[in-house]
Amino acid sequence: MIKKEKYIPQDLYKRIIRAKEFIDDCYSDSINIERIAREAYISPYHFIRVFRKIYNKTPHQYLTRRRIDKAKELLSKDSSVTNVCFDVGFESLGSFSTLFSKHVGYPPAVYRMERRRKLMLSVCFPEKLIPYCFLLQNTML
Repeated sequence: MIKKEKYIPQDLYKRIIRAKEFIDDCYSDSINIERIAREAYISPYHFIRVFRKIYNKTPHQYLTRRRIDKAKELLSKDSSVTNVCFDVGFESLGSFSTLFSKHVGYPPAVYRMERRRKLMLSVCFPEKLIPYCFLLQNTML
């Protein structure tokens, strides 16, 4: 959710958005705060401060969340945990697993197995995924 503060000049606001779009496009690359701040044409310190005011998180937090979200998408397919780790821009399988667990609640391999289980359940037993209240309401029981 974007929160636009009144005291952030419009040109600065647009530059921060451009830097955020840079993160969205290059999340899998090895990028650092200096490189991202250069996209906004401001100092790293000022960039972090303004980015946090607009998006309510630091650029690093945003980049990590972007990578985790993409990893969840890739893990839903047939990619291995190691491939996903490096495809989304993490440099260490250990740090990827730790951050993924922190954000999602369980490790990437468990997430992938759970997604496969739910997919199999939806194919074999679709009625198991329909909420009971919906079944009652629509007299499907």
